Amino acid sequence: MTPGRSSAPADLALGVRMSVSGGRSGWARLGLIATGLGIGVAMLLLVASLPTILDTRAERDAARSPGTEVVEPGDDTLLVKRFASDVAADLVVGYLVQPEGANAPLPPGVDRVLAPGEALMSPALQRVLDSPEGELLDGRWGDRVVGTIAPEGLVGPQELRVYVGTDQLTGDNAQRISDFGRAVRDDGADATTMLMALVGLTGLLVPVAGFIATAVRFGGEARDRRLAAVRLAGADAATTGRIAAGETLVGAVGGLLVGGLLFLALRAVVPPLVPSSLTFHGADLRPVPVLAALVAVLVPVASVLVTRSALKHVIVEPLGVVRRSTVVHRRLWWRVAVPVVGLALMLTPLLSGGTGSFGDSQGLVLLGMVLLLVGVALLLPWLLDVTVRRLRPGALSWDLALRRLQHESGTAVRAVSAVVVSVASLVAVHGLLGSETGTPGSEDGRFEAVVYDDLPGSDGSHWASALAGIEGVQGIETRVMTSADPVDGGEPIALVVGSCASFTDTTGATTCTDGDVMLVAPPDAQAPAPRTTYVLGAPGSGASTWSLPADVATVEPEYPDSAPWLFVTPRALGDAVVVPSGDYDNAIVTIALDRAAPDVTAHLQTAIAQIDPTATVIINDPEATSSMVTGIRQGLMLGTVALLAVVGANLLVTTAEQLRERRRPLAVLAAFGVRRRVLGLSVLFQVAVPVVVGLALAVVVGSGLAVILQAGADLPVSLDLAGIGVTAGGAAAVVLLATAALLPLLGRVTRPAGLQGE
Repeated sequence: MTPGRSSAPADLALGVRMSVSGGRSGWARLGLIATGLGIGVAMLLLVASLPTILDTRAERDAARSPGTEVVEPGDDTLLVKRFASDVAADLVVGYLVQPEGANAPLPPGVDRVLAPGEALMSPALQRVLDSPEGELLDGRWGDRVVGTIAPEGLVGPQELRVYVGTDQLTGDNAQRISDFGRAVRDDGADATTMLMALVGLTGLLVPVAGFIATAVRFGGEARDRRLAAVRLAGADAATTGRIAAGETLVGAVGGLLVGGLLFLALRAVVPPLVPSSLTFHGADLRPVPVLAALVAVLVPVASVLVTRSALKHVIVEPLGVVRRSTVVHRRLWWRVAVPVVGLALMLTPLLSGGTGSFGDSQGLVLLGMVLLLVGVALLLPWLLDVTVRRLRPGALSWDLALRRLQHESGTAVRAVSAVVVSVASLVAVHGLLGSETGTPGSEDGRFEAVVYDDLPGSDGSHWASALAGIEGVQGIETRVMTSADPVDGGEPIALVVGSCASFTDTTGATTCTDGDVMLVAPPDAQAPAPRTTYVLGAPGSGASTWSLPADVATVEPEYPDSAPWLFVTPRALGDAVVVPSGDYDNAIVTIALDRAAPDVTAHLQTAIAQIDPTATVIINDPEATSSMVTGIRQGLMLGTVALLAVVGANLLVTTAEQLRERRRPLAVLAAFGVRRRVLGLSVLFQVAVPVVVGLALAVVVGSGLAVILQAGADLPVSLDLAGIGVTAGGAAAVVLLATAALLPLLGRVTRPAGLQGE
């Protein structure tokens, strides 16, 4: 090679040839790089598929939603009513359907008209019914199952969905439609929920970047020796850098191919493992073309940049390689500066806007979180150096590991840094999600069920006797609502009939006696005149007339903009008949439940569905979580499992590369009589010490990050010590098991053949 005659394309081409012509050792190094990068690329492609999954789910859901509403029944109309039911921690969504003619529309995935009592359900729900758990659900959705919903009517294979035929729907308690399908709506999410999702996604992506940066540096020592030989042949430093870039590009392209193959395999493996709230079809797992192109471009570019950065710490000369890392003392100030800047970015909206201010500053919060997580990786090398300098000698295996870490800790740090960042992000994310509990609508911490009776004219009186025998039912309160019209004309007023207990629970009033009448109205509202006579229902419905007493107490509503309404206790009505009417629910039944009773909500929901399938049931459980938060938790738990699996796979590849690079010194130690057991323990100690130091740092940073996120999202500030222990312990177990799995490889690299060298 003559100086001055090389060109960049020729140098890159030479690097490519050197990468693929290194014999068995070269192909092994290339395979390790491609595997490590491929795992990271597969994760990135999964993330790049999220927009497609969300869009296709929304389109499928919109296509099966009730479409055009009509007023008059016809040969092509259908009465439908949506209902929801709980199965353990999963939500079942279904529709009651009642055709009004021979040409009534059918929802996607349904191929037949359902007679009263017939049910058509998703395959996943059918499997639940066929399981031992199905005994609690017997009779909840119709009398007989006549088939399953086709895939085009489901957003995913794990969805729990059902259609039930009935003859109890009317135009008053159901929708009358002429077709299915509506425009896709973007209802969005509240700021806290969106922050949870973005924080979780950030926490999963930052470690993946670390995996990619680690994989690119596999086989660095052998590469540097090859570059030294090229320097001996006359190449200058710039040419050497381009050759190294060419070698790296081969591994990057191989990583893209491996990642693509892994992604295709995941399309078949992942959908059956996804929980029902997040289910999707395998065909919908497609990366957005723009994002896929970015992955295809940025991964090779990042690989080259990491390689060029690594070469800055190495002097490649014609007669060998001199590593600067043995004499460089790591400086602390700039390593601390990065997380300090991240902390300042996160605290800025908190200090200026107070608690709950993160919803309006999500970009700033996420940037600060990224810098804090990157700061964990930057602080780990310095902290490990300080730690190993203070550790005392012990057994031979401990001394070998300690000496290796004192001599060159960079390789060990790179092996576990992604693990440490993963743990820090998972502790922060799960700490944030652990504070979000409580079912919307629950009042005063009561565990209860609320039944909305939609049967026309029903006063809800039959529910008390029908449900009283269920184990765990502690009390039943019934409220009847109607629109009371003045006999002499004037504005109607909402009227609620119920017990004093119901009134105090609803309004927060402290005094009430059976026989009282309360006006719930703001102070400046116009009150109805005493002695006004009302019709307690729609005219002609059989409702009685009733006169408003003169001694009506006034109670301020919880919301000052509320319209006035009357609350009447049963004794105050006497024999008057109330017929529910107007825009109000016919009857509301509140059922107090005993949490200690086994499966009380399951038994209750099944009994209610058998009595009246049109009734709407809501379970208020202060210890439960909202369905959206539950979905995010399930998604992040799936991401956590995937991340730990990637951690284990990445560590397997990293440890295998380290053993391959160190085969000669290990073989020399074995030749001098060091037992293989001692060498194996030294390898475990070389991984265990950085892991312990890194996990301690990760727990501290992750816990602090969780507290900041909780305060910024206006959630209760607390630390989930059990969750932190499980996360850190799980990561440590994955690391040590992955390392132990490669110990048999130690026998191969310590053979006498490992003493050979050029």
